[in-house]
Amino acid sequence: MTEILHVSNLTKAFFGFTALSEIHIRVNQGERVGLIGPNGSGKTTLINCISGVLRANSGEVWFRGEDITNDPTYRRAQAGIARTFQIPLPFHSMSVLQNLMVPLDYIVHGMVDATSSRAIHDEARALLSNVRLGSKENVLASELSQVELRKLELARAVAAKPKLLICDEAMAGLAAREVDEILDILLQLNSTGITIIMVEHIMQAVMRFSQRIVCLSAGKVISDGLPSEVMSNPEVRRAYLGN
Repeated sequence: MTEILHVSNLTKAFFGFTALSEIHIRVNQGERVGLIGPNGSGKTTLINCISGVLRANSGEVWFRGEDITNDPTYRRAQAGIARTFQIPLPFHSMSVLQNLMVPLDYIVHGMVDATSSRAIHDEARALLSNVRLGSKENVLASELSQVELRKLELARAVAAKPKLLICDEAMAGLAAREVDEILDILLQLNSTGITIIMVEHIMQAVMRFSQRIVCLSAGKVISDGLPSEVMSNPEVRRAYLGN
């Protein structure tokens, strides 16, 4: 399989506290990877270092065969890395459709003229349909439910046409039926060729989604393998499940 992401010997410290210690992770094109670990294990720090929100103290991040270790966030986005955030922050005074016009106009297509605006609208509507928000295109983002906000967050990330999508707790606080909805959307997005790293605490969702699971504890990778292997690892059970 073709490798899309390679994190090598990544270390990140904050004021003397080591949040990540010599992290090594490889992700293949089209793979579905679950990233788990107890609170404070380094999950968010790791995805921030991959997406460019944070710079590591040492180590390297390679994406599609290119060293992006020192690239700013926008260059990583242009290269094909997108992420969602645990707390969605849409433009509340804009409609759902308008929220998608922003990334489509400026991230994907640049400043467009009137002749291409119809194509942009059509693409935005297609994205909303893909995340099951087609009936909400004229609703203000401020009026959406929690699960609808998560769907909009996914649509905005996918608008950038990523090769790698990092989902940061996209199902936190949702009801079981809503978790299933988001899972189905993620699986459908993956079926189009998008590689997905899912950071999540809902273990049933992680097990259903992931082809491989990486578990962090105290800033280190303690297990990396098939879901059944990781979840039966005694060190994982002690660190993450408490038994």
